[in-house]
Amino acid sequence: MKINYSDEPVIINQKSIFLAGPTPRSDKINSWRDEACKKLEELGFDGVVYEPEFSTGLPKESYIDQAEWERKALTGATIILFWIPRSLPDMPGFTTNVEFGYWLHTKKVIYGRPEGAVKTKYLDWLYEKDYQEKPLDNLDDLLKLAITRANQKYSNIEPNEREGQK
Repeated sequence: MKINYSDEPVIINQKSIFLAGPTPRSDKINSWRDEACKKLEELGFDGVVYEPEFSTGLPKESYIDQAEWERKALTGATIILFWIPRSLPDMPGFTTNVEFGYWLHTKKVIYGRPEGAVKTKYLDWLYEKDYQEKPLDNLDDLLKLAITRANQKYSNIEPNEREGQK
């Protein structure tokens, strides 16, 4: 498994999972993505994990650079995993709401949030309406689903579309 942080060039044309969701707004809060990456590795995921955080934990100086990196990674991702452990004020996830709605039509989204996550009722409704699936409330189950769906989608890509992969 290769973790692709937002301060690195986006790795393209490989089986991949983008970890979408709120980013902590304080260095006193651990990112949920650290746990997700650890579990993906334990589960044997053999693709790229897009982690839209700086490898050093510091934010990018340019908001536009971050947004451009995320857009390129989201476009190339095999699966976009939305985990929304929203809490106010520390992890509001306002940008996450926009991204969720924007990428939902791609049919490569999977979605979950812990029980008690605030202000997710509309996201739940949209996901159920568009995907005919209920959101998962357990990160481990969501990660397992992400691996299964990434493997399925990636195995259906024609070999000539995989040119240039390492």
